[in-house]
Amino acid sequence: MLSISTRTEMTMSSREIAELTGKQHSHVKRDIERMVAELNHPNLEGSQFWHKGNQYTQYHLNRELTLTLVSGYNIKLRHSIIKRWDELESTGKPSIPTTYAEALQLAADQAKELEEKNQALAIAAPKAEFADAIAGADKGVKLGQFAKTVGLGPVTIFRVLRELKIFMSRGDSYNLPYQEFVERGYFTVKQGTYETNSQTRISHTALITGKGEIWLRKKLLETGHLKAVAA
Repeated sequence: MLSISTRTEMTMSSREIAELTGKQHSHVKRDIERMVAELNHPNLEGSQFWHKGNQYTQYHLNRELTLTLVSGYNIKLRHSIIKRWDELESTGKPSIPTTYAEALQLAADQAKELEEKNQALAIAAPKAEFADAIAGADKGVKLGQFAKTVGLGPVTIFRVLRELKIFMSRGDSYNLPYQEFVERGYFTVKQGTYETNSQTRISHTALITGKGEIWLRKKLLETGHLKAVAA
């Protein structure tokens, strides 16, 4: 499950990892998603950013998860990440006020920073609403509906998508698409709520877009799944 990052713990973003290692951001995010699925990590913290007029998601990893991720990368890439972490930790240690005047100044600085962040959020809100409106043009349909059109059952379509590494197979993101396929415009994820034991919980439902239907039909033909059903 993706949650908005609110902790003060030092983290490294998936974008920075991509820049340091020379990998595509979508590939780094794919590696992160697979890692947290294997670890059954409860929450994957992230935030939104804009690039060339489009809104994307980036993940934030603490030192432990970052080093776990790059343990499978080559020595040079691991060295770049470890070196960057050392730089972050050497410059990111907060100074503790030693006098009353310093404590007052720190409080004033934090209040100013919070006000600036709130102003930035207020400015960004209309842009986010516009992006949501554009994205709403093709939110997609449920996978069960798509499965009927190609002669597959809903259970089968999810199993096939997991086997093809298009959907995640573990953790809170079970039966949800990997981020790279969302960014390609093949799938969207609809968020909703439901009540259980007097508690409100969040649910996520995968939807396939029109573009995704065309792509997935071709993919299933290539892998023989539709051919096998037709036979």
